Amino acid sequence: MKTDAASKMTLPTRPLGRTGIPVSVIGFGAVPIGDLYERLDEATAVGAAVAALKSGINLLDTSPLYGHGLSEARCGSALRQVGREGVVLSTKVARWMDPHGDRGNGSGYLGGLPHKAVLDYSYDGAMRSVEQSLLRLGTDRIDILLIHDVDVWTHGREMIEQRFSEAMNGAYKALEKLRADGTVKAIGVGINEADMCVRFAKAGDFDTMLLAGRYSLLEQPALDEFLPLALQKGIGVMLGGVFNSGILASGPVPGAKYNYGDAPAEILAKVARIETICKAHSVALATAALQFALGHPAVSSVVLGAANAGEVERNLNSMKIAIPGALWSDLKAEGLLGADVPVPE
Repeated sequence: MKTDAASKMTLPTRPLGRTGIPVSVIGFGAVPIGDLYERLDEATAVGAAVAALKSGINLLDTSPLYGHGLSEARCGSALRQVGREGVVLSTKVARWMDPHGDRGNGSGYLGGLPHKAVLDYSYDGAMRSVEQSLLRLGTDRIDILLIHDVDVWTHGREMIEQRFSEAMNGAYKALEKLRADGTVKAIGVGINEADMCVRFAKAGDFDTMLLAGRYSLLEQPALDEFLPLALQKGIGVMLGGVFNSGILASGPVPGAKYNYGDAPAEILAKVARIETICKAHSVALATAALQFALGHPAVSSVVLGAANAGEVERNLNSMKIAIPGALWSDLKAEGLLGADVPVPE
């Protein structure tokens, strides 16, 4: 049964920068339902997206890369159950899928579709990627379209200048055209590095940026230049990776993950100090990490991954908990947050 879009909007929304597009303060990140860490059965994976959209989350973020098309296909299934109206749909360009190519073992996804991801930041590559995405998603329009992974993390320092040039001279021009003709409402980038967000913000006319891992309760490198620039230019910021690959959700336990690997000793120690203060105020570390990320005025939404409906519910419940201002004050007093770092009111 389809649900009326207006009845689903129970979460607070914020405008996505100067676009004014209302996005829920929590978005659904569809990386896990692309079979990133485990092979999910179809009902569980699609059910996660359906649960998010029915709960009041209106921002649905996916990518061709996630499961080599599987995440988009599953998001399309969810949209057919819930309805397209009222959903702010975000996907990305940078790769198109070759159904006849050898996928190999380097995809990083445990499961997914048996298609090869072809890296391509050209104009034609971006257009091809969008066409494939529209077909997998089963829709005729995309609200937010992002250039994906133009960062040192993905390509290395020896290739980043070439990739940046390819993206600005190719994919960016394609996105500009798609925005002009109404196929998409907002264009931007989705990357892992704040300094690359700054480069793109200065080089083109972008509406939004999805930054992963560089503004969290643990570290705030985006605070120095990118977030002030985003406010100045009216760029709506979506944040991913606010748990820094897991350690701000799990705490400093053995095997805790930070930046996609095992957390080093100094990170474990800092997180332990943060968690001690959170416990003193009877607030879970993950709850503090989530709400902290929404404290900066440039941030429109925090995009959280979920592999099932239970994880969606857990994320939403974290937003219901009132955090005392003294928690933030204590973190600043202990030097775990800078004195001028904005915090939730």
